[in-house]
Amino acid sequence: MLLSSTSTLDNKTIIKYHGLVHGESLIGSNIYKDLFSGVRDVVRGRTTTYEEELQEARDDAIKAMESKAEEYGANGIIGLKISYNNLGGTMGNTILVNVYGTAVTFKDKIQ
Repeated sequence: MLLSSTSTLDNKTIIKYHGLVHGESLIGSNIYKDLFSGVRDVVRGRTTTYEEELQEARDDAIKAMESKAEEYGANGIIGLKISYNNLGGTMGNTILVNVYGTAVTFKDKIQ
């Protein structure tokens, strides 16, 4: 599956637009994880535990989106966007990772 944040694909011809596809993933954190990441896992001012969890959540959301695109018969997703939202409130420090784009079928341009 080809993913692109642009609305066009170089050297490709889009032959079908299937529509919007999306994927979501939630990351929940707790006070123990907060404490430990703050004390033992800070490298160069960055908290690697959270970065790894965000990467995993983003990968999960992208896989879910790709799966929906494959159901349409698409081989690409264009206009890819990724957003992160802290749900707060009763959800505590839960972060929602949301990815979306337009599923397309493309073919290589004949040179």
